[in-house]
Amino acid sequence: MLDDLKLIHERDAQDALGLAEKQWQQLEYKFDLPDLDFGASDIDNVVFAGMGGSALGALLAQTWPGCQISFEISRGYDIPRYVGPKSLFFASSYSGNTEETLEALTKAESKGAHIIVIASGGKLAEIAAQKGYPISILPQAAQPRYATLYSFKALVSWLEKAGLLDTSEADKQIAGAIESIKKATAEWRPDVATQDNYAKQIALDVVGKSVVVYGGPLMFPAAYKWKISFNENAKNIAWCNQLPEFNHNEILGWICQPLDKPYVVIDLRSNLEHPRVVKRFEVTERMLSGKRPAPIVINPIGETVLEQLIWAVALGDFVSLYLAILNGLNPTPVDLIEKFKKELG
Repeated sequence: MLDDLKLIHERDAQDALGLAEKQWQQLEYKFDLPDLDFGASDIDNVVFAGMGGSALGALLAQTWPGCQISFEISRGYDIPRYVGPKSLFFASSYSGNTEETLEALTKAESKGAHIIVIASGGKLAEIAAQKGYPISILPQAAQPRYATLYSFKALVSWLEKAGLLDTSEADKQIAGAIESIKKATAEWRPDVATQDNYAKQIALDVVGKSVVVYGGPLMFPAAYKWKISFNENAKNIAWCNQLPEFNHNEILGWICQPLDKPYVVIDLRSNLEHPRVVKRFEVTERMLSGKRPAPIVINPIGETVLEQLIWAVALGDFVSLYLAILNGLNPTPVDLIEKFKKELG
């Protein structure tokens, strides 16, 4: 089925697979950033408010490149109590109309925080124009989850401009990630046969099962993106967690009956994780052998954390899109989410 290009084009009517193949272009995008009226010495902490796909760029940035000061992602209507005049507050919503983020922005304003907006339009863009907030306008995409790397690039660009990055060679590492993902996605295209297509092979292993994705601290953002992509693209329930936290509680959940559990376990195991995390994956697999499905072990490719992160994110996109095809679905629409928003009023 996954080598039937006609069927794929029929089900993937918005060409989500084509967007996944070209997502490296998002890392090349240059945002026009105005000068800031504050510098690194004026900022004690960074808070990023966003929901769903709009928070993914920030989650990636927590792993790489990192921030020199406290960096927290705020998902909800409220903001951390410490937000104040020495806080840098990002309000991020792809649509610009996410109610949680809009309310969080209002609260950050009341605390006197420095504000930067990331959106494609909507109410957030209107507020930024009215109040003179710096803003990055995200290019159009079919869904917020398809613009993850735009959001990531915008955030990294702002942090670099504010002098808050942990790394001094961000551009060089991003260029390396671009070349890495170009090569990888060419191998996962629909016209590459299943026998040579890693993404198609994983999708066939996953179909019909619920998915649990695990990563270490470095790869957890990619594991989280896999969770989102399985749920939104394939409409296939999925969860995620990270080690070592898993070993302090969730490991016990796998030892109960039935032995033949209706799950697929996916491990994103980076060789760049802390050595003890690497060992934890190995010991976990051995101790749970026969008590849970043997994990599909994925070793992200790349010499840097960024390269491995972007590689893993892209692979998850392709796997989830092929799973949508196997599930007989168009991966792009999220009708139930849109209906839910209308029901909320």
